Amino acid sequence: MIVMQINQLSKSFGAEEILSNIKLEIKDRDRVAIVGRNGAGKSTLLKIMAGEMSYDSGDLIKPKEVEIGYLAQHTALDTTNSIWDEMREVFSDLIAREKELRSLEQKMADSGDYTEDEYARLLAEYDRKQHAFDQDGGYSFESEIRAVLTGLDFSEYDYSTPITELSGGQKTRLALGRLLLKKPELLILDEPTNHLDIETLNWLEGYLGGYPGAVAIVSHDRYFLDKTVSIVYEISRHRSRRFVGSYSKYLEQKAADYESELKAYENQQAEIKRTEEFIQRNIVRASTTKRAQSRRKQLEKMEMMDRPLGDESSASFSFQIDKKTGNDVLKIEDVAFRYEGESTNLFEHANFHVNRGERIALVGPNGAGKTTLLKAILGRYTPASGEIRIGSNVEIGYYDQEQTELSSTKTVLKELWDDYPTMMERDVRTVLGNFLFSGDDVLKPVSSLSGGEKARLALAKLMLQRANLLILDEPTNHLDIDSKEVLEAALIDYPGTIVFVSHDRYFINRIADQVVELTKEGTTVYLGDYDYYVEKKEETAEIQRLDELEKAAPKKEEKKNEQALSYKEQKQLQSEKRKIARRIAELEEKIEMLESEHAELEEQMTLPEVFEDHEAVMKLTERTAAIRAQIDEYMEEWTILSEEE
Repeated sequence: MIVMQINQLSKSFGAEEILSNIKLEIKDRDRVAIVGRNGAGKSTLLKIMAGEMSYDSGDLIKPKEVEIGYLAQHTALDTTNSIWDEMREVFSDLIAREKELRSLEQKMADSGDYTEDEYARLLAEYDRKQHAFDQDGGYSFESEIRAVLTGLDFSEYDYSTPITELSGGQKTRLALGRLLLKKPELLILDEPTNHLDIETLNWLEGYLGGYPGAVAIVSHDRYFLDKTVSIVYEISRHRSRRFVGSYSKYLEQKAADYESELKAYENQQAEIKRTEEFIQRNIVRASTTKRAQSRRKQLEKMEMMDRPLGDESSASFSFQIDKKTGNDVLKIEDVAFRYEGESTNLFEHANFHVNRGERIALVGPNGAGKTTLLKAILGRYTPASGEIRIGSNVEIGYYDQEQTELSSTKTVLKELWDDYPTMMERDVRTVLGNFLFSGDDVLKPVSSLSGGEKARLALAKLMLQRANLLILDEPTNHLDIDSKEVLEAALIDYPGTIVFVSHDRYFINRIADQVVELTKEGTTVYLGDYDYYVEKKEETAEIQRLDELEKAAPKKEEKKNEQALSYKEQKQLQSEKRKIARRIAELEEKIEMLESEHAELEEQMTLPEVFEDHEAVMKLTERTAAIRAQIDEYMEEWTILSEEE
């Protein structure tokens, strides 16, 4: 089923054209990315799709029954509700139906007030409503709320906390959670990965993978897009173009299409040139003039191809150093940090060494202290204990994710020139031009710049430092994908050493040769990129899980001899055994019922009236998958209890 179709859509703000001739189609369960440069009109298109902005011309077609959920870039819940009450509001209909069931139960308890027929009707009504309540998730919505809150990193919070006490980023995460719980048929997300740490990003990718509706996403997180989408619409020069596949496949196809179109254009230009030369040579000769005229007519009828447009202009820069460091660049030895007035450490036992030329990615959950550790390396914070040693000849260049190093009262030109007053103005303008500040752009006040423009200006200042150790705090924040790729290329060729914090997993994979995970308890060093780090974490988690299962199953040699037990201990042991036996019997009964239901559903799916109905098949498939997961869970418990018995 098509949930939204857009044809020939256009949108302008005054005389400035933003979108033109946009075509887009989203079907049920599609996973769509909308990509393009900052300012290409992606967020504008999402607002139009969500019904929050009008358009000038074209058609937007959406079935009336399709519900849309929209998360804007800077959405934050504005309510006095607690965390729990706000999430429960999503299920207000189920909560009302639950109260109705409790009321019916009260009536059923007073059976003496009804005739036999009235009581039978009351029982039938209760049975019907309870079944519908169960089918609609009435007995599981609270566990679903907890799962989403845990996934979005609220597991450590008191759910009675008023939302007014939360930070802006936390309110945005809650707005996302509320939207996910509503499960609209079309979920529209504008930069949903903002304010999420890596663990939460992984959870969101998994959640969207199983989402029952369609999803349209704008994001600069390339790793996230690769994990979640299968269709990419590129917005460039006001128009849209469709690619099928992941984000990486889109890049490959785009490059191949450009090469193919360029070759076809060049071949046509060569053919035109040959034809024109033939006409010039033969038009004046009587014996060949007819052939020349025929060629001219062919040329006039030829459909001329436009030269394919390459990528729009990108920033262009590289990082260089003035002198090399020694081999030992930085040593962090058993460092702990505590904020003034706090009784506990933010983190402790931080240990890692950085050698010349290494690229270290510092990762960990939000609030672990990654930015704090970077500032301690810079000497802006003093550790509570431990030692930070900077090597010989080390000159540090720092990129601050908040861009607090920039002066809001200066112009772009002065911001750079005041730091390097000996440079000629034309040279300063050339540097700024390489970072896409041209003409009158350099006279803009820094305070008026967008997040992406401030990021590019901060990178321009960093480039001119020629430092041999770069300390980078979220350097890809606010950058569009093209600017990220230019930054990556510059850092890959950089001859110095890099220590950086980033939630951009694609960026980490491209730059890092080591990953250092920081937690409250300390640091763990992984000698590889992000994918290697994830692989090792999964291996460790699996080993721990198996160890716990092994510990949970009692060993034979550790079992006590029942004859040697006291009468009280024997009774207690027999009671435990009876409980295990009852639970095993209960599990076997449940497994048998579920397997029977599973077989019935599979048989239904073979009926012609069902397998020809896409929606019915999807519902049956989801139900059979849920039953199989429940059977597996019961079987695992049955296995453990059988060994104990």
